[in-house]
Amino acid sequence: MDNFFLNAGSYLISTLFGLYIIIVLLRFLLQVVRADFYNPLSQFIVKATSPVLNPMRRVIPGMFGLDVSSLILAYILQFIENLLLFAIRGISVNPIFLLWHSIGSLLTLVLYIYFFAIIVQIIISWVNPGTYNPATALIHHITEPVMRPARKILPPFSGLDLSPILVFIVLNLLLMLVPAIFG
Repeated sequence: MDNFFLNAGSYLISTLFGLYIIIVLLRFLLQVVRADFYNPLSQFIVKATSPVLNPMRRVIPGMFGLDVSSLILAYILQFIENLLLFAIRGISVNPIFLLWHSIGSLLTLVLYIYFFAIIVQIIISWVNPGTYNPATALIHHITEPVMRPARKILPPFSGLDLSPILVFIVLNLLLMLVPAIFG
């Protein structure tokens, strides 16, 4: 029975923190790719993150036109999530390891965001190609910076775009590399 509560607690912590961290990372990624912030999904992301980010922005300035406070917020949340997950399991960890591990967790999450965004984009291109939807517009904005170089290397062949396969290979290699570096 104790194992159930341990697993349930870990699940709740991972889910709640993970969802909000994804929203914060999406806000950062949407800013990096200069996505349309009048898009209804962009507006949701902005409204969900503004109560925490606006006070942080007063203290933490942006750099190079990027919102550094959103990255710091994502990192702090990831650190707290990892700390809670280790604590709930009764595992004592070195704080330096936890700081380093949190960077790896964030990088893994960004790679998974790209991975699943490309999968969704592929499925949408099969089911309902060429239609406008606020979600598909944002997915296109997020994935285009990684898909464009892949299309230059592997252009469409007889109307079939195989460049996502190349991107998946690179993403999977990076997903193998991150845990090796960040433990």
